[in-house]
Amino acid sequence: MLRTNLSTRPFYNIRAVQLTLGALALLVAVLTIINLVQLVRLTASERALGARAQQAETDAQKFRDDARRIRSQIDAKELNEVAAAAQEANAIIDLRAFSWSDLFAQLETTLPANVRLTSFQPQEDNDGRLVMTLGVQARRVQDLESFLDALESTGRFHDVLAAQEQTDQDGLINAVVEGIYLVPSQEPAPEAAASASRTGGAAGE
Repeated sequence: MLRTNLSTRPFYNIRAVQLTLGALALLVAVLTIINLVQLVRLTASERALGARAQQAETDAQKFRDDARRIRSQIDAKELNEVAAAAQEANAIIDLRAFSWSDLFAQLETTLPANVRLTSFQPQEDNDGRLVMTLGVQARRVQDLESFLDALESTGRFHDVLAAQEQTDQDGLINAVVEGIYLVPSQEPAPEAAASASRTGGAAGE
């Protein structure tokens, strides 16, 4: 049998076309499989993240409920007492922090001959300042005033005043002196100390 191609152009190679189409189909199939795998992975990851988010929300709600329950069990009065005790403890620690020997030296150098110290009590006020309450005994009012002026002139004491005065049966003046004591870390600048000294000297005159 004679086979003759009478067309003006020869036909393309059918086998090459088929191979090309097969390769393209295989490529499409591979890409489709890859996309399916990625889709499955993303779906699984989304489900895992959703489960973790749900668990985190459950834990957060549990913690909020626990905090609410604990707050409801707290006695406000006891809490205030604990806070007051902590403040008092801090005040005691602060009192131990400064030099007692320096304070005693200041008192010793300022006491006139006719005045003696009977008691003293340091206490921190609401502003965190150290208030000294001194019990003193003097023979004359002038001696007591001289002691107050001497305390002011040191620059370590200010707002010094005799809160109470009482004369006993022996004619001695028993007074309660109060003043704010500045620990060394709270000392005023030299100019302020000099001004306080001049003020104290003027009051004595």
